[in-house]
Amino acid sequence: MNPTDQLRFAINDRINNIDVSPAHVSLALLGEFQKEVGDFLKGSSRDVDPAKVMVSIEDGSLAIVASGLLAASSLWADLEHLKSPDSLGLIDPKRASVVERWQAAAQNNPHRGYSVADKLTQASFFSIDSTSNFRKIEDVWVHVEKYLHGTVVDMGGSTKANVHLKLENGETLTIASTQDKLAQGEQNRLYRPALLQVTAEENLLTKKLRNLILLDFEVHQPCYDEDEFNLMVERGTKAWADVPDATEWLEALRGGHV
Repeated sequence: MNPTDQLRFAINDRINNIDVSPAHVSLALLGEFQKEVGDFLKGSSRDVDPAKVMVSIEDGSLAIVASGLLAASSLWADLEHLKSPDSLGLIDPKRASVVERWQAAAQNNPHRGYSVADKLTQASFFSIDSTSNFRKIEDVWVHVEKYLHGTVVDMGGSTKANVHLKLENGETLTIASTQDKLAQGEQNRLYRPALLQVTAEENLLTKKLRNLILLDFEVHQPCYDEDEFNLMVERGTKAWADVPDATEWLEALRGGHV
C-alpha cells in the first residue's frame, strides 16, 4: 500500500511560444488532459471512482493533483511497473493505452511532456518526452525444470491424475502426473510439506508457470535431525583435536598474526 493518496499529473507544452500553465492553456488541451488523467486513474477495474476523487490545478507547467486514491491497489501496482519501460504488457490495458497516447503525442511534439509523481514526496513514478520508449514485450514461454516446495493439498484423479501444491506465498499450482507415479511409495504425502521436481513452461516476463508435469517427489526432511548434528560435531572435534587454540589458528590464517 502506498503511504500517500495523492498523485500529481503534469503536462508540459508551448502554445504560441508561451509555456502552458493554468493561466495559458487551450480548452481542447485542458479537456483532453483531464479525460486522460481520469482514464488512467479508473483503468479497467474501475477501482477509482472519479466522483470521489478531488483534484486541484497547479502550475508546473499544468498539473492536476488527484487525491483520495489510497485504496486503489491496482493503480499503485501499475505505477510501480511503469518505473520500467518494458512494462506496458504488465499493466492494466486502459492505463497502457493512455501511456501510449502520451508517448505518441510527445514524439510528435518536442515541447510536449508528461510526468506522474507522488505529490507528498515528489518522487517520480514515470515521465514521458520525445525520447521515451515504453513498450510491450510479447509473452515468451520457455521450457524449464524446477524444484517446487510447498504443501500437497490434493492429489489423485480418476481420469487425469494431478497434484495440487500450495506454495509458501499462498499460490496453488496444479501439476499433472500419472496414477502410477502417485501410487509409488508408502508415504502419505497429503497435507504435508513436499519438494517436487517438475517440468513446466515459464514466462520470461512474469515468471508465471504453466503446463506443469511431475517428474518426482524428492526426499524432503525439513526437521532438525539431532543424530546427524551430533555426528557432525563429533567429526569436527576430531578434525580440530591437534589445534591447541582454534581462535588463534583462525586469526593466523586470516593474516591477523605475523
